[in-house]
Amino acid sequence: MSKQWNVYLSGEIHSDWRQRIEAGAADLPITFTAPVTDHGASDNCGVEILGAEENSFWKDHKGAQINAIRTRTLIRDADVVVVRFGDQYRQWNAAFEAGFAAAAGKPLVVLHPPELQHALKEVDAAALAVASDPAQIVEILRYAIAK
Repeated sequence: MSKQWNVYLSGEIHSDWRQRIEAGAADLPITFTAPVTDHGASDNCGVEILGAEENSFWKDHKGAQINAIRTRTLIRDADVVVVRFGDQYRQWNAAFEAGFAAAAGKPLVVLHPPELQHALKEVDAAALAVASDPAQIVEILRYAIAK
């Protein structure tokens, strides 16, 4: 029986990159996990659960702390962490998750367009692979898991 791999898909939520990877790797023994990708639900979980805040700093702080319960746990449980940086939005949480994964000794694969290479050079340096297309991620996973 082959190992069931856990792959955490972090980062940009405004495109279909996760679905493309999941579809391309459907024949591999992988369980995919991710942060909450509903932007509103992620941003508002703290105040919806713990109560309203007048100051936006504390609203964001509550949400970030509750989201960290999920993301840190799933990253710790992951065999591989894939982090996607898009070109339209600043994904500061993705940078944190990439750093957390690297610090936890998790194999890190980074996905971003070539024009972000310079801006993400430090993140790329922590990664074991840097890809520019979700299909490349599928092939990396296929090689690592099925060969």
